[in-house]
Amino acid sequence: MNVRPVSPTALVDLLADRIADAAGDSWVRVAIDGAPAAHPDDLADALAGPLRLRGREVLRVSAGDFLRPASLRFEAGRTDPDAYYGDWLDHGGLAREVLGPLDPGGTGKVLPSLWDTTTDRATRAPYVTLPPGGVLLLSGALLLGHWLPFEVTAHLWMSPAALSRRTPPEWRWTLPAFARYEEEVAPADTADLVVRMDDPRHPAVVTHS
Repeated sequence: MNVRPVSPTALVDLLADRIADAAGDSWVRVAIDGAPAAHPDDLADALAGPLRLRGREVLRVSAGDFLRPASLRFEAGRTDPDAYYGDWLDHGGLAREVLGPLDPGGTGKVLPSLWDTTTDRATRAPYVTLPPGGVLLLSGALLLGHWLPFEVTAHLWMSPAALSRRTPPEWRWTLPAFARYEEEVAPADTADLVVRMDDPRHPAVVTHS
């Protein structure tokens, strides 16, 4: 295993090149997977402009807009790590409304958000059509290991110590869920690209030789 430090700007360029190279006449579905402390949303946001400069239409979607209603998320309590691991994200909604329409031969008609957790109501967002050759950038935590279809996956890895240190106290109850994710899914072994993010200001790309 080789670990190569890169600047945040170089990381964005590396990922943008890889995603643009994967894009053909069909769509490219990209997962930017990582704990909130690794800032997957920020990386996905940073990729949008460079991909457009490379001639690709981009649609940004956050997994945080596809959580289940509070009655389902909090059925076992508000701080249950097992519920956070398996029950918070609406995998079916993501597959049905976002990823499925971008299957080869699909309609390209995507729902960019489903549920507003602040109001605990449906967002009623209008559908958006992503043209063929476009890129879907989906960011969030615990995205891998659920049979969701992606063409490119990037996992933002953090050591347990760094994850604990950078997770706000009010969210430390989620740490067992990420430990379980490491054990059961092993995202660092399955993702197309792994980036060490112990310090998000100083990322490092991991390659297996």
